[in-house]
Amino acid sequence: MRTEEITLDERFGKDYAGRYVFQGISWAKRNRIIQKHTKYSQMTGQVQSSDFIAIQAETIWASLKEQPEHKPITLEKLLSEDDGIPIELGELFSKVVNKLNGMTNADLRFLLEQLDEESRIQLFQSFGFAKSSVGPQHSSKGSQQKQSKSSS
Repeated sequence: MRTEEITLDERFGKDYAGRYVFQGISWAKRNRIIQKHTKYSQMTGQVQSSDFIAIQAETIWASLKEQPEHKPITLEKLLSEDDGIPIELGELFSKVVNKLNGMTNADLRFLLEQLDEESRIQLFQSFGFAKSSVGPQHSSKGSQQKQSKSSS
């Protein structure tokens, strides 16, 4: 399977500095993650809701094969609303993992269509793509990794 390695400097904080290695996951694993966080109508089989954030966090977690020795990333940290990882770091991890696992725009569009408007707005705000009416504004400009290597 393809892997991607990134080495982060201290721009996201000392705790996150270091080397991370991500590896693509299998089709079955990805689909099990999606199924786990998607609710279907028993009557029609139509999607009732989908927890995109949980799907993305578990996909990142399943793809993460190596991280700094002190293990700054946990599934709980990826899912936490109060003590989670920095927005820009989440965006970076999502970008790497989506690239490795072939998460297409169509896949993302499908998942986003399952969310109601308020949930979509919250999701976009959590990734820094929509302005929040409360709290500080974040920008992802200049928040790229120090180094990126890709291999097949």
